[in-house]
Amino acid sequence: MPRIIEITDLSLPELDVFARLTEAQLRSRVEPERGVFIAESPKVIDLALAAGCRPQALLMERRQLELEGGRIAARCGDIPVYVGQRELLARLTGYRLTRGVLCAMSRPAPRRADDLCREARRLAVLEGISDSTNIGAVFRSAAALGVDGVLLTSTCCDPLCRRAVRVSMGTVLLVPWAVMDREWPEDGLSRLRELGFTTLALALSPAGLTLDDPRLQRPDKLAMVLGTEGDGLAPQTVAACDHSVRIPMARGVDSLNVAAAGAVAFWELRVRD
Repeated sequence: MPRIIEITDLSLPELDVFARLTEAQLRSRVEPERGVFIAESPKVIDLALAAGCRPQALLMERRQLELEGGRIAARCGDIPVYVGQRELLARLTGYRLTRGVLCAMSRPAPRRADDLCREARRLAVLEGISDSTNIGAVFRSAAALGVDGVLLTSTCCDPLCRRAVRVSMGTVLLVPWAVMDREWPEDGLSRLRELGFTTLALALSPAGLTLDDPRLQRPDKLAMVLGTEGDGLAPQTVAACDHSVRIPMARGVDSLNVAAAGAVAFWELRVRD
């Protein structure tokens, strides 16, 4: 049974995980097996539990005990459930809780990039995307549009940071992902080719293939490489990919947000057999 604990002291160290630890501290890079992430809202928590993530503690508005929060708490076993009024929790966390429930959960074991690639036909490869909203939106599109996995360079935002998890609606826990463990871009792209992938740089080059070019439907395995907000892919990345690919634009618009561009590419280049 969950242990209901009424919050009377905001300085309790047990509440640090919800309010005072940085994202780096939550990741616990020195001891990854001790890493934590925050799942926000009953729907996301349900997805995380279904994916096998282990809950450590819950934080919720008191009224949620009679609503979805009570059901979630019952699923989580003998863990502490910290409760308080809405305004008190906003003072603690610095923001109003989405759907009134947060869950601190153990991070899943990291995947190896090679293992992920061997099981995939469509990959999204993210280079230097630092905005957590964009990371979450890319994952949501990847989940919805049939992408088998996501690879991230070490300069990307953590997909399990609170905002990315929330924006993705928990799909960061459904789509397999891994951080590239090779020098990027040369070694990383070379390894993708060794594993059978044709690599596509989603870039603004006017000389690139348009996304609907029939030649892009021929390869069995595609890795779609998306770049950081603003600057896009590094020139050396574009040069090292097998093809540069662009989305035709109208009305003088020069580009789409990286998450929107990813969604268009994922749909157009989906596996069709």
